[in-house]
Amino acid sequence: MVCTMVSFAPGESRVPATPSSLLQTPLHALHVELGARMVPFAGYSMPVQYPAGLMAEHQQTRSAAGLFDVSHMGQLRLAGPDAAAAFESLMPVDVIDLAVGKQRYGLLLSDEGGIIDDLMFVRREEDIFVIVNGACKVSDIAHIQSRIGTRCEVIPMPERGLLALQGPQAVTALSRLLTGVEKLVFMTGGAFTWEGTDLYITRSGYTGEDGFEISVADTHAQLLARTLLAQPEVKPIGLGARNSLRLEAGLCLYGNDIDTTTTPVEAALTWAIQKVRRSGGARAGGFPGAAKVLAQLDGTVPLARKRVGLVALERIPVREPAQLQDLEGRPIGAVTSGLLGPTVDTPVAMGYVGAAFASPGTRLNAIVRGKSVPMEVRAMPFVPARYHRG
Repeated sequence: MVCTMVSFAPGESRVPATPSSLLQTPLHALHVELGARMVPFAGYSMPVQYPAGLMAEHQQTRSAAGLFDVSHMGQLRLAGPDAAAAFESLMPVDVIDLAVGKQRYGLLLSDEGGIIDDLMFVRREEDIFVIVNGACKVSDIAHIQSRIGTRCEVIPMPERGLLALQGPQAVTALSRLLTGVEKLVFMTGGAFTWEGTDLYITRSGYTGEDGFEISVADTHAQLLARTLLAQPEVKPIGLGARNSLRLEAGLCLYGNDIDTTTTPVEAALTWAIQKVRRSGGARAGGFPGAAKVLAQLDGTVPLARKRVGLVALERIPVREPAQLQDLEGRPIGAVTSGLLGPTVDTPVAMGYVGAAFASPGTRLNAIVRGKSVPMEVRAMPFVPARYHRG
């Protein structure tokens, strides 16, 4: 759930020095101290990698624990007795029936059924806590305010930072600081107190690994990050490895794999649409673009294209926006994200192809610098998820 990620190949030249006009997260001084390469991203100066490099950071997260600064993301609260019903009116997602302490993935849709943004939200006793993508947060909050601001309070939280601790040893490191955090399971959240400040923690993330996302006051964000980095399992991780981890996990990158031109059905995100919101459900429709989305979901309107996973059959990384062709050389789609997967040690990608070419096992070609690279459609994720479900 990340907007317009910086991406690059290991070893290629980096972007120029970050302009001083960019915003800084509460961890900026720590990134500089740790020798991070800083880049412009979503209006912020952000670490793309640390001295160990992208490959080492990626493997650190898969094998132990990595700490990500995601404070550029937007955090907001929706409060009031009608907040759940109001929020549900913007998405093809069940908000009303979500239990307190449970988290869900959501999709803000346009009136045409296109994806304005993807997001995460948690039902809490007193409100709904929402996290939106960094490069989209201003427009997202304006959209939410304009659509449902008369039905509930829409309260941005710019005073809070956000950290993501990801990897199989994340729970070991975090539970040293916070008793009880180990009791959370995937897609649940809870309130905690640390060093006199309140934290809100969900057991979630965007790497395919077990892990946590931690909302913390800006005043305590750097202290918390330093304390976590002092744990033997934890090292800092930048945007580059965040991108490679999420791609191996088959997770969409907003601005690359999904945007306002793609519907949830085309994007193969129908798992995020609960039965109650589908045709025949108790609260079917009632969201922007419902007629189009439900018709695609029912099959009454055939899909023209679909997002798929792709594996190159030669050791040649295939990156966006490489054209995809059928075996007769006819254009059938394009790659939206691609790289050499560090864990799978093979070139992986995702992209959109004509619906007739979306079945796993289908062979096709990608055009890379004028050369045809054979590829095969594969099921995602490319690396099995290791979420802690209890």
